[in-house]
Amino acid sequence: QVQLAESGGGLVQAGGSLRISCTASGRPITTYAMAWFRQAPVKEREFVAAGGTGGIIYYAESVKGRFTISRDNAKNTVYLQMNSLKPEDTAVYYCAAAYGVRVPQKGNEYGYWGQGTQVTVSS
Repeated sequence: QVQLAESGGGLVQAGGSLRISCTASGRPITTYAMAWFRQAPVKEREFVAAGGTGGIIYYAESVKGRFTISRDNAKNTVYLQMNSLKPEDTAVYYCAAAYGVRVPQKGNEYGYWGQGTQVTVSS
C-alpha cells in the first residue's frame, strides 16, 4: 500500500502562486498514476490534474494554463504548481494514487488518498 501526505497549503492573494506537495511512502510512485483533486465548501470533489507513469498528463479546463503537475520519483513526491490563483481555487486539495498505467480522471478510480491541504485565495 502507499500512504500519501500533502503539504504546502496556505493563504495567498489572488494572482499569486503556491506549490503544494504530496509525499508518498510505502511504495514507489513510479508504478502509480498520481492526481490532485479539490473540494470547496458545499461543493462536490472535482478533478484538478493527473499524471501517469508514461508522461501522460491531464488538466481540468478550469486550471489549464495556470496549474502544473509534476513528479520527482527520487523524492517519491508529486507537486502541483498553482499560478494566477483565483478566489474560486479556494478548496481542500487532495492527492490521490492509482496503481497502473492508466491515468483516471474520476475520483472513484483512485484507491489511495491523502488527508488534504487547505488552499485559500483571498480577493
